[in-house]
Amino acid sequence: MKEYWGAFIFSIFIAFTFINGCRVIQNENRLKERRFNDFIKTEVMDTVWRGAPASQIPYYNDSSGKLIYYGYQLISNTAYYLGPKGRLGKTSNALNCQNCHLDGGTRPFGNNFGKVMSTYPQYKARNNETQDVYLRINDCMLRSMNGKPLNYQSREIKAIYAYIKWLDKGIPKGVIRGGTKMKKLPYLNRAANPESGKQVFIQNCQSCHGADGQGQYNSALQKFDYPPLWGPNSYNDGAGMFRLGTFASFVKYNMPYGTDYHNTVLKDADAWDVAAYVNSQPRPHMDQHLDWKNIAKKPVDFPFPPFSDTFSVQQHKYGPFQPILEMTKKQRFSHNN
Repeated sequence: MKEYWGAFIFSIFIAFTFINGCRVIQNENRLKERRFNDFIKTEVMDTVWRGAPASQIPYYNDSSGKLIYYGYQLISNTAYYLGPKGRLGKTSNALNCQNCHLDGGTRPFGNNFGKVMSTYPQYKARNNETQDVYLRINDCMLRSMNGKPLNYQSREIKAIYAYIKWLDKGIPKGVIRGGTKMKKLPYLNRAANPESGKQVFIQNCQSCHGADGQGQYNSALQKFDYPPLWGPNSYNDGAGMFRLGTFASFVKYNMPYGTDYHNTVLKDADAWDVAAYVNSQPRPHMDQHLDWKNIAKKPVDFPFPPFSDTFSVQQHKYGPFQPILEMTKKQRFSHNN
């Protein structure tokens, strides 16, 4: 009988030890969870929009999925289809759309497509017209791609439209998610300096884009692994990237390769200066005499006259921009009163 009591007491002891151990582990887990929650409360929530990866495109389901996937291919491998040696004929330069719209137009603050469907059609003062998505695509073809517009009945423009629409699914009309606009850099209190920018370029950019800025061409795949930043194969002077503020913001939060908006490499001044250096180099010219019919709407860093102010072409190209902005504000105030 004593043996049974001994075994019984031992079993109770084991059970008590097990329960107590579980309580200790449970209390430790609760403490860890509480500490983690306290830590999260101190962190700024990252709520930016991120586009879905191409692996989620349902291209194996039906014809609409295949069209979306083709649109992704056109965005990521534009030159293969439409470039100087494109399989569909020469329609554009040697760039791919995703050279400016990073990661297939999905990267936060990488000039992505996250607000396209929710904000178009919209009036574009540069073009003096209300543009739908198709017109906007062709505007890029003419400027950034230094090419020709796509036929509005073509499978190519329909595919690009389908891809952007797929990326933007679920975004209500008029809603602009975080990270879908370029982060604006504060203006310098001086002009951006191309010579200083050249040194920034040598230290941070030429390893990918080449000392001559002509990129790295992969002859086996007939495409640029790293795009040309100037010269005949790059964007023309009618492109958005030719505006210093746009280029500076782009490189600040996305370059050198591997940079993102969480961990930037370039100082603000370096971003402005390297933008000045790149955009001081030769590139194709676009006839822009039909742009900006209302010259008062021109951005301060649009470097082609006529202007509604008295500042020089040089200052409109390199800055300082704050004096131009202040004069523009005074003119608008005076006009409204």
